[in-house]
Amino acid sequence: MAVKIVRQPKKIALIGAPSSAAGFAPGTEKAPAALRAAGLIERLQSAGYEVTDYGDCAPRLFADDEEHRRARNLAEIVAGLNDLKTRAELAVKTGALVLVIGGDCAQVIGLLTGARRYHKHVNLLWFDRDADLNTPASTPSGRIDGMVVAHIIGKGAPELVRFWGEPPLVREPDVTLFGLERLDPPEQDFLARSPMRHVYARDIQFKSGSAAAQETLAHMHADAREFVLHLDLDVIAEEDFPAVNVPGSGGLRFDDVRSAFAEFTKHKNLLGLDVAQYNPDKDSGGSGAKKLVDLLVEALSARLAALTAPAPEPPAGSTEVSSSETTA
Repeated sequence: MAVKIVRQPKKIALIGAPSSAAGFAPGTEKAPAALRAAGLIERLQSAGYEVTDYGDCAPRLFADDEEHRRARNLAEIVAGLNDLKTRAELAVKTGALVLVIGGDCAQVIGLLTGARRYHKHVNLLWFDRDADLNTPASTPSGRIDGMVVAHIIGKGAPELVRFWGEPPLVREPDVTLFGLERLDPPEQDFLARSPMRHVYARDIQFKSGSAAAQETLAHMHADAREFVLHLDLDVIAEEDFPAVNVPGSGGLRFDDVRSAFAEFTKHKNLLGLDVAQYNPDKDSGGSGAKKLVDLLVEALSARLAALTAPAPEPPAGSTEVSSSETTA
């Protein structure tokens, strides 16, 4: 669609995606309400943003769905994505940075679809411990959360593969997996043959989160290509952030996640981001919600500072030459 979109660096469009239908446990559908209650909107406004709240999509709830063991709760997931897609399209059109809070990992399909309505090519930066490259044919669980990237690149259940009318939603070379640690054998085999870039957690720990993020942005050609960022909070080490569905030993320390996330978030070509897998049912004191709000506000404050900083003045004594003066 030929629509001229003017980016608005001081604006955020907030959308809640209260879903656990694609996940491995109930509870993530409560995340948007918990983050709102923890002061997310007020904190972003205090940081200098104009926040437009597009509200929450209808809740989509976890169920075992034994009738569809290879792709559980698919109808509910698609219904939720249709709701999210409509809100995301409206939000992207305004030029604001779109922030989706949820929820399960499938929500990023709705955000990407909204972005693709107005942008012909969109890269995906997948900040997650898992590759999520299983399909209904290879899945050990039937949970769509373990298959999201596969569906984004056009492999899996037709209802999701064709959710964007012309699959793939994102091409394999335009996907970067960052923070990998858990891979099923079929996923390992696939990555060995795929042009998809991937960065392991151990390499991020070795380089530091900030350095690894800067290198990744360069490899993505982010200065020339717009992208969407997905953050699955189970990428964080369990001892630093246990309030997720599938914690595990290992993972990135919080400081590395924070520094990498800040580098990604402040990039000028970031169109939107979604935050998934915070589970309030596993956060009895609310400390996880506070920590997550702090993470978001810190990174987005750095983005606002980076995008609104005045252009550097020319060095003293330099002389600017107009284009006409340089023409022979």
